[in-house]
Amino acid sequence: MRDNLDLQRIEKFIFNVGKLVKVPVEIYFSGGATAVMFGIREMTIDVDIRFEPDEMQMYKTIQTLKEKLNMNIELASPMDFIPTLPKWKERSIFIAQENKVKFFHCDLYSQIISKVQRGWKQDLSDAKVFLKHAGDSSLLKKLFVEAKPDFIKYPTVNVKKLEKKLLHFIDENKER
Repeated sequence: MRDNLDLQRIEKFIFNVGKLVKVPVEIYFSGGATAVMFGIREMTIDVDIRFEPDEMQMYKTIQTLKEKLNMNIELASPMDFIPTLPKWKERSIFIAQENKVKFFHCDLYSQIISKVQRGWKQDLSDAKVFLKHAGDSSLLKKLFVEAKPDFIKYPTVNVKKLEKKLLHFIDENKER
């Protein structure tokens, strides 16, 4: 069992990736890492990342850092569970650059829809704060509607049920 991760350990991950990876790569954090970095919670069990381009150096670095830093590193992002939302990269939030590696928080709207789809208590709590940071529930609805046809590629997702859950989530979290 590896140790839970706090902000300091996530920052250590960023620094070490920047030291080890010698080619340009963009890394997108999501889930618990974003929640910890936003100050929503103190710890997460793993760092969920997506990186582009698909670089062998990144896979080797992940293997090295899992052991060296005693951390769980998962290749996971919202796009593994829901369709890619239009212009997600433009809405991703820049964190830092270490040498040739740029780090971002993955698009918050993608993270919100993915977390609402999963529906766990911790996910919904994170999503609530992510929505405050993202700031536009009407854009969240619009992006979901635009992505609906692509849910055909995600047969385990009941789109009607997700839409109902998402609209309820938005309604529950409206600024009053």
